[in-house]
Amino acid sequence: MKIKEVKPINFLFFRTETKVEELHAFLPIGQQLFREAVKQQLSITGPVHWHYYGFTGDESKPFTLEVALPVADVPHDYDGEFHFKRTEAFKCATMEHEGAWNLMPQSYGKLLQYIADNKLTPKAVNREIYVNVDFQHPDANAVEIQIGVQ
Repeated sequence: MKIKEVKPINFLFFRTETKVEELHAFLPIGQQLFREAVKQQLSITGPVHWHYYGFTGDESKPFTLEVALPVADVPHDYDGEFHFKRTEAFKCATMEHEGAWNLMPQSYGKLLQYIADNKLTPKAVNREIYVNVDFQHPDANAVEIQIGVQ
């Protein structure tokens, strides 16, 4: 676990309001973003991210989800089904989660404890960077969890 500042990133992304119980419905979006990036002849610069805005841990409350793909450029004349943006720098506490997705709450708990121990304030902005997704062998899953802090 550590604190770091992620530099600004360009993203092709999808945004929706949702709840935790509905997240599985958005799994195909990553593939759709890759297809759109290839169709638009964009250079893909990293793995799929899931960004959570306004999620405070209460699974019954809605929040904003962005499924995002890092790309080299933000075309200004794009008129498609997704959106583009360049983020600001993102100060966060981060850790690697390896293994099954159902164990991610424990990783979040450890990271939140680290934030509390270091007297930081979480910003209700979280990112998950999917380094490796393996539905056949869940132990091979690898995700970088980032919790925005002040």
